[in-house]
Amino acid sequence: MKRIIIAIDGFSSCGKSTLAKGLAKSLHYAYLDSGAMYRAVTLYFIDNQVDYNDPAAVEDALHHIQIHFERIDGQNRTFLNDRDVEHDIREMRVSDHVSPVSAISAVRRAMVSQQQAMGARRGIVADGRDIGTVVFPDAELKIFLVADVDVRTSRRHLELAAKGIDAEWDDIKKNIEERDRIDSSRADSPLRKADDAVVIDNTLLSEEQQLEKALALAREKIER
Repeated sequence: MKRIIIAIDGFSSCGKSTLAKGLAKSLHYAYLDSGAMYRAVTLYFIDNQVDYNDPAAVEDALHHIQIHFERIDGQNRTFLNDRDVEHDIREMRVSDHVSPVSAISAVRRAMVSQQQAMGARRGIVADGRDIGTVVFPDAELKIFLVADVDVRTSRRHLELAAKGIDAEWDDIKKNIEERDRIDSSRADSPLRKADDAVVIDNTLLSEEQQLEKALALAREKIER
């Protein structure tokens, strides 16, 4: 059976990773969480006191960053230099800095290189903000997710609470809106819908309904 690349892009907290994980599991594909990669870089900068406004410091730090994913007990885990950082990268201290870090051209080049290496064998589902436009422009299926900002805030609040991370609803909404602004206006590979992407508005969709729509699109591409 033909193996394809599925690229999922969209705004912050639209459920990109939830959809990507569901598709990867249903299709027995690998899952590439690009957002987690940028969070891991941000965590490294924070923990190692790297000034991300200093180009030389950023370039030097990137030589010491290697990221990979492992599936453990049915969950996708992010590893930074062989250390499981899945919980740490979801904290607000990382969320508050991930957009400016991910807007740095050197950071994006380094992560895109690692992502493209992961996708060389195809049979992969990747989510992020420039997956269908920059990382995998030849992806057979491109999906662009959108949702109301208040719905996204509520989802993010519940996600953090489930992980034991305390955060105020208003702070989360401000963070999401600021990330939307930075992601859409950055000079290097800004968030935008690829011309051939299919838009799915999941404001009123359940996770199951969203997955059903995406699976139908994927199977159509695979069976061609």
